[in-house]
Amino acid sequence: MLCGALAAAQQAPAPIPVPQIQFGIGRATKPQDVALSLQILLLLTVLSLAPTLLVLVTSFTRIIVVLSFVRTALGTQQMPPNQVLVGLALLLTFFVMKPTIDQVNSQAVQPYMQQKISQQVALNRAAQPLRVFMFKQTREKDLDLFYFLSKEPRPRTQADVPTYVLVPAFVISELKTAFEIGFAIYVPFIVIDMAVASILMSMGMMMLPPVIISLPFKILVFVLVDGWNLVVHTLFVSFNR
Repeated sequence: MLCGALAAAQQAPAPIPVPQIQFGIGRATKPQDVALSLQILLLLTVLSLAPTLLVLVTSFTRIIVVLSFVRTALGTQQMPPNQVLVGLALLLTFFVMKPTIDQVNSQAVQPYMQQKISQQVALNRAAQPLRVFMFKQTREKDLDLFYFLSKEPRPRTQADVPTYVLVPAFVISELKTAFEIGFAIYVPFIVIDMAVASILMSMGMMMLPPVIISLPFKILVFVLVDGWNLVVHTLFVSFNR
């Protein structure tokens, strides 16, 4: 038996070596090494700022604010959960931004991947469709505000407007539009709350919180009018006007 065990041990496969990964910082000896290091650093910076860029230069801001208004007006606390609202906002953002994304892909991403244009040219081309989208949604009053704050000379055309002025003007325009839509959503639910509170007061049931009674009615009304369909339709119409 001892001989059999020794023979089996000798025939056993050798263990698979585990690779060792090492990271280090060395001295750059060539200009190409410095350029590559800077490109990697820039790529990591862009990736870390990608969520912020998504919020600031797309339709995400308006959509998530309106969806949050819907949940607050219903009074359902955490229903739908934050993950559901953010996921729905991302999907709706993709639908709204699809024409812009297609232009960025065809004019900047694909030529750059095929090495037909440089990185700087690709960035400039990618910014143009986004700027066109933001100009359509930005109020002139908001642009005037940031020109006043930055003390920049007034532009003659839209091409003369710098991006660092356009982006904050676009964001506050989106917030104003989102609050206008949110106010329109709030009105019918406030009417329901006031009606329920008046009925309870007339019945002498002042100790009973009106929210307990009005919440089922608000949910019922929202379901009967197909509220989610109306909200999404209103959002899309607000971007296409």
